[in-house]
Amino acid sequence: MIGARATPRLVFGPSVQPGAQSGKRMLPEEVAVALSFNGTTQAVMMATPEDLVDFGYGFAQTEGIATPADILSVEVETLPKGRDVQIWLAPEAEAKLSARRRTMTGPVGCGLCGIDSLDQALRDVPTAQPSAFRMTPAHVMEAVASLPAQQRLHDATRAVHCAAFWNGKLTLAREDVGRHNALDKLVGAMVRIGTSPAGAVVLTSRVSIDMVQKVAMLGAPMIIAVSAPTADAVTLAESAGITLIALARSDRFEVFTHSDRILEESHVR
Repeated sequence: MIGARATPRLVFGPSVQPGAQSGKRMLPEEVAVALSFNGTTQAVMMATPEDLVDFGYGFAQTEGIATPADILSVEVETLPKGRDVQIWLAPEAEAKLSARRRTMTGPVGCGLCGIDSLDQALRDVPTAQPSAFRMTPAHVMEAVASLPAQQRLHDATRAVHCAAFWNGKLTLAREDVGRHNALDKLVGAMVRIGTSPAGAVVLTSRVSIDMVQKVAMLGAPMIIAVSAPTADAVTLAESAGITLIALARSDRFEVFTHSDRILEESHVR
């Protein structure tokens, strides 16, 4: 399986006595992935080595580096110690990037590692554009209930995050050992095929400020997460015009911001 490999292990416990039970377990791969723009490395993340072209497009979009129209090509080079995602930008976008002072070398658990100012950590993001997109409570619970069917790598390993997109049904999903990476890969897949952001981003992870920032850069008006948000992520979602739904299950959920997008009617207008 791409992104995972069988790893030997021993199992101990009352259910396997006497002695230990040997065998193998599928575990996700985690490699160093460099994101390079016009030959210069911008970030190095520990990530699952799958959907890396999507990762390149999505990272460029969510970090405000470049839009798909600014990207000339994305190539993935396999190196002895990892992967190098080489993103080539048009001259105007390269000049804009050169003016930025940012290096983001960091582990998967942190979405802000390496930045050098508070302004960069708490950057301004676009406000969600008005749209007719609405969901009923039944649709929210349906989106969450549909998520496990998209989690192929999680089913095999029990060790990765998923980010998916719902616009009447779950149409795209991406997985990674890092929650930020999974979201970037989803965004990249969407912008590459021209998917309208008028829908809900569905996350298996908690919602922090940087996750809201990335969704805002995509332009999606709604986040649905199975875990809780931080208080400041709620504040940002409110100011960015994003409906934030969290602690979502197949039978309940909590709405923290912009509840007007949740309709009691049995259909989405």
